Amino acid sequence: QQQRVEILKTLYRKADILIFDEPTAVLTPQEIQELIVTMKNLAAEGKAIILITHKLEEIRQAADRVTVIRSGKSLETFNAKNVSAITLAEKMVGRKVSFTTEKKAAKTGKDILKINDLVVKDAENVTKVDHLSLDIRAGEIIGIAGIDGNGQTELVQAVTGLTHSQSGEIILDGKNITNKTPRKIIKAGTSHIPEDRLRHGLEINMPLADNMVIENFYEKPYARMGILQGKAIADHAKKLIKQFDVKMTSIDEPAGSLSGGNQQKAVVARELSRDSKLIVAAQPTRGLDVGAIEYIHKQLIKQRDLGKAVMLISFELDEILDLADRIAVISSGKIIGVVNTKDTTKEELGLMMTGVGLRSARKELEASKNKNKAGVK
Repeated sequence: QQQRVEILKTLYRKADILIFDEPTAVLTPQEIQELIVTMKNLAAEGKAIILITHKLEEIRQAADRVTVIRSGKSLETFNAKNVSAITLAEKMVGRKVSFTTEKKAAKTGKDILKINDLVVKDAENVTKVDHLSLDIRAGEIIGIAGIDGNGQTELVQAVTGLTHSQSGEIILDGKNITNKTPRKIIKAGTSHIPEDRLRHGLEINMPLADNMVIENFYEKPYARMGILQGKAIADHAKKLIKQFDVKMTSIDEPAGSLSGGNQQKAVVARELSRDSKLIVAAQPTRGLDVGAIEYIHKQLIKQRDLGKAVMLISFELDEILDLADRIAVISSGKIIGVVNTKDTTKEELGLMMTGVGLRSARKELEASKNKNKAGVK
């Protein structure tokens, strides 16, 4: 609805050129299709539309022409209907990329995270997480699917200690971490890839090396007798930068000078290098190119195969369907249903994200399928 209001504002001002910058990041599949129809109708009325997005299939559906940009330079322009997503991806990255992440069947163990009847309110005393319960086992990725603003952010902040919960409990490997400080939750065995890397992931004015130990700088070997050990910090940063292929000129340069993709890789490197039991990955690939996305996906699968529990929060249904073993759908702060990834579809998840229960969603999709069959006959 907010998206439509923005479009109306530009039309009211009699704009002839409309620029859509990542317009589908927080929309359901159904809403994305509605937006594409709206864009096509505007183009038919004589408006010029520039669509900026890293979602390649949406470009092919919505655009007439597509220009690939890499490192600030225009590489090539294609007829959108005649170019494949694979070709576009290879042009964007400069190498072959895979759109699916290979993974073995999950070998799950004991419950690592148990959330029981959790309630979280915001600063205005509005309930954002509403009596939510969820379990995540060792050796699995559970995806949290939902429209932006339905409690995902508050859920993550409660689990990682960044906000206070009003009631309920959060149990990490048998220990109650409800309303503990972030430092205590980190020491208990939690890694956190935050949705906003600049606000919660990095101190952009500090050297990259210092950012790589920002959570445990006070521990050996990075500090002795309260004095930071520069060589140990530098050696650790160099090791992670090489291992996770972070592109930069020097470990002493400010983290803010890195590109968005390399900032994200640095955060991922720091969080996955620690021996944690739970990895909370919130929008881990937001705004990244297909090459960086492919890399981070492989790293999350690797952690899952090492027996870690992974909570993946993403607005990208393709990402959740590709990575998750189970998917929990959240709407208005409640878990609407939990499904095995292999047993669900984008359309089913999209309906559930709007608040429709699992049974009702399946009935609605079955009725729609039968209606379409009857129409064909």
